[in-house]
Amino acid sequence: MNAWGTAAGAFAGTLVLTTVLRAAGEFKLTRMDLPFLLGTAVTANRARAKAIGYLMHFANGELFAFVYYAVFLAIGHAGWWLGALFGLVHGTFAGTALVNILLPLVHPRMGSPLTSAPKVALLEPPGFLMLNYGPSTPLVTVLAHAGFGAIVGGFTALTPHG
Repeated sequence: MNAWGTAAGAFAGTLVLTTVLRAAGEFKLTRMDLPFLLGTAVTANRARAKAIGYLMHFANGELFAFVYYAVFLAIGHAGWWLGALFGLVHGTFAGTALVNILLPLVHPRMGSPLTSAPKVALLEPPGFLMLNYGPSTPLVTVLAHAGFGAIVGGFTALTPHG
Protein backbone atom coordinates (compact mmCIF):
# COMPACT_ATOMS: atom_id res chain seq x y z
CA MET A 1 0.00 0.00 0.00
CA ASN A 2 1.25 3.45 -0.81
CA ALA A 3 -0.04 7.02 -1.03
CA TRP A 4 1.46 7.58 -4.50
CA GLY A 5 -0.60 4.67 -5.77
CA THR A 6 -3.67 6.22 -4.20
CA ALA A 7 -2.98 9.59 -5.82
CA ALA A 8 -2.48 7.96 -9.23
CA GLY A 9 -5.53 5.75 -8.72
CA ALA A 10 -7.60 8.80 -7.77
CA PHE A 11 -6.66 10.54 -11.00
CA ALA A 12 -7.28 7.46 -13.16
CA GLY A 13 -10.44 6.55 -11.26
CA THR A 14 -11.87 10.06 -11.50
CA LEU A 15 -11.04 10.14 -15.21
CA VAL A 16 -12.95 6.87 -15.74
CA LEU A 17 -15.82 7.93 -13.45
CA THR A 18 -16.21 11.28 -15.20
CA THR A 19 -16.00 9.70 -18.66
CA VAL A 20 -18.61 7.06 -17.80
CA LEU A 21 -20.98 9.68 -16.40
CA ARG A 22 -20.46 11.96 -19.41
CA ALA A 23 -21.03 9.05 -21.82
CA ALA A 24 -24.17 8.04 -19.91
CA GLY A 25 -25.43 11.57 -20.41
CA GLU A 26 -24.70 11.45 -24.13
CA PHE A 27 -26.52 8.11 -24.40
CA LYS A 28 -29.52 9.68 -22.60
CA LEU A 29 -29.19 7.34 -19.60
CA THR A 30 -29.02 10.34 -17.26
CA ARG A 31 -29.33 14.10 -17.33
CA MET A 32 -26.94 14.44 -14.39
CA ASP A 33 -23.74 16.39 -14.89
CA LEU A 34 -21.76 16.37 -11.62
CA PRO A 35 -19.04 18.78 -12.79
CA PHE A 36 -21.74 21.24 -13.90
CA LEU A 37 -23.56 20.90 -10.57
CA LEU A 38 -20.32 21.59 -8.71
CA GLY A 39 -19.25 24.47 -10.93
CA THR A 40 -22.57 26.30 -10.76
CA ALA A 41 -22.11 26.45 -6.99
CA VAL A 42 -19.37 29.03 -7.58
CA THR A 43 -20.40 30.77 -10.82
CA ALA A 44 -23.54 31.41 -12.85
CA ASN A 45 -21.54 31.43 -16.10
CA ARG A 46 -22.45 28.07 -17.67
CA ALA A 47 -19.23 27.59 -19.68
CA ARG A 48 -17.01 28.62 -16.79
CA ALA A 49 -19.08 26.44 -14.44
CA LYS A 50 -18.27 23.33 -16.48
CA ALA A 51 -14.52 24.06 -16.46
CA ILE A 52 -14.44 24.88 -12.74
CA GLY A 53 -16.68 21.90 -12.03
CA TYR A 54 -14.28 19.48 -13.70
CA LEU A 55 -11.42 20.84 -11.58
CA MET A 56 -13.56 20.53 -8.45
CA HIS A 57 -14.60 17.00 -9.42
CA PHE A 58 -10.97 15.90 -9.83
CA ALA A 59 -10.05 17.55 -6.50
CA ASN A 60 -12.96 15.71 -4.86
CA GLY A 61 -11.76 12.48 -6.46
CA GLU A 62 -8.37 12.91 -4.78
CA LEU A 63 -10.03 13.77 -1.47
CA PHE A 64 -12.34 10.75 -1.52
CA ALA A 65 -9.49 8.47 -2.60
CA PHE A 66 -7.49 9.50 0.43
CA VAL A 67 -10.48 8.76 2.65
CA TYR A 68 -10.40 5.27 1.10
CA TYR A 69 -6.64 5.16 1.76
CA ALA A 70 -7.15 6.00 5.44
CA VAL A 71 -9.61 3.12 5.76
CA PHE A 72 -7.27 0.78 3.85
CA LEU A 73 -4.50 1.68 6.32
CA ALA A 74 -6.81 1.23 9.31
CA ILE A 75 -7.84 -2.28 8.25
CA GLY A 76 -4.42 -3.19 6.85
CA HIS A 77 -5.64 -4.24 3.42
CA ALA A 78 -6.32 -2.70 0.01
CA GLY A 79 -7.40 -4.19 -3.27
CA TRP A 80 -9.63 -3.61 -6.25
CA TRP A 81 -12.57 -5.58 -4.83
CA LEU A 82 -12.45 -3.75 -1.49
CA GLY A 83 -12.18 -0.45 -3.37
CA ALA A 84 -15.20 -1.43 -5.48
CA LEU A 85 -17.15 -2.10 -2.27
CA PHE A 86 -16.12 1.32 -0.93
CA GLY A 87 -17.20 2.80 -4.28
CA LEU A 88 -20.64 1.20 -3.95
CA VAL A 89 -21.01 2.79 -0.51
CA HIS A 90 -19.60 6.09 -1.80
CA GLY A 91 -21.99 6.15 -4.80
CA THR A 92 -24.97 5.33 -2.61
CA PHE A 93 -23.97 8.03 -0.11
CA ALA A 94 -23.55 10.53 -2.95
CA GLY A 95 -27.05 9.83 -4.27
CA THR A 96 -28.89 9.65 -0.97
CA ALA A 97 -27.26 12.28 1.25
CA LEU A 98 -24.44 14.21 -0.40
CA VAL A 99 -26.07 15.45 -3.61
CA ASN A 100 -29.70 15.05 -2.53
CA ILE A 101 -29.62 16.64 0.93
CA LEU A 102 -26.32 18.47 1.51
CA LEU A 103 -25.60 20.04 -1.90
CA PRO A 104 -28.96 21.86 -2.16
CA LEU A 105 -28.35 23.36 1.31
CA VAL A 106 -25.13 25.09 0.22
CA HIS A 107 -25.66 25.49 -3.53
CA PRO A 108 -26.87 29.04 -4.25
CA ARG A 109 -28.44 28.12 -7.60
CA MET A 110 -30.12 24.81 -6.79
CA GLY A 111 -33.66 24.31 -5.65
CA SER A 112 -34.65 21.99 -2.86
CA PRO A 113 -37.94 20.44 -1.77
CA LEU A 114 -38.17 23.31 0.74
CA THR A 115 -37.74 26.20 -1.70
CA SER A 116 -39.92 28.04 -4.12
CA ALA A 117 -38.04 30.91 -5.65
CA PRO A 118 -39.70 31.97 -8.91
CA LYS A 119 -37.56 35.14 -9.21
CA VAL A 120 -34.27 33.19 -9.19
CA ALA A 121 -33.23 30.70 -11.85
CA LEU A 122 -32.44 27.51 -9.91
CA LEU A 123 -31.06 24.17 -10.95
CA GLU A 124 -33.44 21.30 -10.50
CA PRO A 125 -32.87 19.52 -7.18
CA PRO A 126 -31.45 16.02 -7.75
CA GLY A 127 -34.01 14.16 -5.63
CA PHE A 128 -33.51 10.85 -3.85
CA LEU A 129 -30.81 8.81 -5.63
CA MET A 130 -30.78 11.68 -8.15
CA LEU A 131 -33.91 10.25 -9.77
CA ASN A 132 -34.94 13.73 -10.96
CA TYR A 133 -32.13 13.34 -13.51
CA GLY A 134 -33.55 10.15 -15.00
CA PRO A 135 -34.53 6.63 -13.93
CA SER A 136 -31.14 5.15 -14.90
CA THR A 137 -29.18 7.73 -12.89
CA PRO A 138 -28.90 5.68 -9.65
CA LEU A 139 -27.55 2.60 -11.43
CA VAL A 140 -25.13 4.58 -13.60
CA THR A 141 -23.90 6.58 -10.61
CA VAL A 142 -23.37 3.63 -8.30
CA LEU A 143 -21.63 1.52 -10.96
CA ALA A 144 -19.37 4.41 -11.98
CA HIS A 145 -18.40 4.96 -8.35
CA ALA A 146 -17.74 1.23 -7.91
CA GLY A 147 -15.38 1.49 -10.89
CA PHE A 148 -13.70 4.49 -9.28
CA GLY A 149 -13.25 2.54 -6.05
CA ALA A 150 -11.89 -0.53 -7.83
CA ILE A 151 -9.28 1.59 -9.59
CA VAL A 152 -8.29 3.43 -6.41
CA GLY A 153 -8.10 0.16 -4.47
CA GLY A 154 -6.10 -1.56 -7.19
CA PHE A 155 -3.59 1.27 -7.50
CA THR A 156 -3.29 1.62 -3.72
CA ALA A 157 -2.51 -2.08 -3.37
CA LEU A 158 0.38 -1.85 -5.82
CA THR A 159 3.76 -2.22 -4.16
CA PRO A 160 6.39 0.17 -5.53
CA HIS A 161 9.48 -1.44 -7.02
CA GLY A 162 12.73 -0.10 -5.74
